[in-house]
Amino acid sequence: MRLPVKEVMPGGERITEREITAPVDLCLDNGLLNPAAVGWTRTALHRTQLRGWGRNKRFEYWSIVTPTLIFTMNISHHDYRANVSVTHLDRSTYEEIRQGGNTWFPKRGGLKDRRLGEPMEGSRKDVVVRMTPAGDDTVLHARSPRIEVDVRVLAEDGHESMGVVVPWSDRKFQYTKKDNCLRAEGVIVVDGVTHEIEAATSYAVHDRGRGRWPYFTFWNWGAGNGRTANGEELGLQFGGKWTDGTPSTENWVRIDGRLTKISSHLDWRYDPSDWLAPWTLRGPGVSVEFTPQRHLKHAFDRWIILSRSDTCFGHYSGVIQLDGGDVVEFSDVFGHVEEVERRW
Repeated sequence: MRLPVKEVMPGGERITEREITAPVDLCLDNGLLNPAAVGWTRTALHRTQLRGWGRNKRFEYWSIVTPTLIFTMNISHHDYRANVSVTHLDRSTYEEIRQGGNTWFPKRGGLKDRRLGEPMEGSRKDVVVRMTPAGDDTVLHARSPRIEVDVRVLAEDGHESMGVVVPWSDRKFQYTKKDNCLRAEGVIVVDGVTHEIEAATSYAVHDRGRGRWPYFTFWNWGAGNGRTANGEELGLQFGGKWTDGTPSTENWVRIDGRLTKISSHLDWRYDPSDWLAPWTLRGPGVSVEFTPQRHLKHAFDRWIILSRSDTCFGHYSGVIQLDGGDVVEFSDVFGHVEEVERRW
C-alpha cells in the first residue's frame, strides 16, 4: 500500500546517511574519530579500538521478553566506573528484582573490541555475568543470589543488525549496535522458581555501545518486536535527542529479517509529569504512538555523577512509510520507551 508522504510525516527532520559495507576502524591512530567510520551498517563492521582513559564508554546489554517475564543483563565499563547487573520483571505485577551494582576505579581494559568472538564477562561480589559468542548465536549466563540464567540467543545465518556511528565531534562520538527479533531458549531461575524460555514465545534485544561521550547526555530509546498488520515479523528501533544535530540516527524498522534505515530525526512527544500518558514519535514517513502500561524509575545521584532513567513498557501502533513507498502498518506491538539522563 502507498500513501502520500505528507499524511505520515509531521515533525522531525530528514537527513542523508551513508551505508558502510566493509570493515572500518572507529578511531584514527591518534585516537580521534575516523571520518570514514561515520555511517551505518547491516552487520558489525566497526573495529572499536578506543584509546586513552577517562571518557570512554563501553557496554553490552541484553533484554529477553516472554509472555510472563522481562529479563535484562548488563556489563559496562566507563574507565573510572564499571557496572554489572541482572534484573527480572514479572509481567503480571512488574515487581522488579535487581542484582549487581557499581565498581569504582576498576582495572583498565574492560570490554575491548570483541570481533574475534571472545567471551565478555563482568563480576561484582556475588554477581557474575557472561556473554559468549557461539557462531551466530550468543550464550548468556548469569549467577546472583536470586537470579540464575542459562539462555542461548538464536540468530539465523545472515541475520542483520544495525550499527551506526554518531559523531558529536572528532573527540566525542558513539558507535552503537542495536539488534532485535532474535529468539531465545533456555532457563531463568528466580528465587528458586524455574522459568523455561522457549524460542517460539520469546524475543531478545541487544544493545552494544563503544564511544567517548560528553559529560552530559540525554536520550530517548524505544524498541519493540511483533507483527505487522499483514503478518510479517516486525522489529522497531527508535532513538532521539542524543543524535539531534548530528548526521546520524539510530532509527530503523525490520520486516521479515530485512532492515530498512529511517534516516530522519524523530520528534518525541510525551508528558514527564504523566509517564503513562501516550507517547508519540513523528518524522518524515513516521507516525507512531506508544501506549504505556507500566512505568519504572531508577535514579543514582552522587553529585557529579548522575544516572536517571524513566522506562515505560507497553504497546506500539502506527504507520511507517519506507523509502521505496511501501507503508508498514502495525498495532499492539509490545516494547518499551525510555527517557535517560546521564552526567558522567
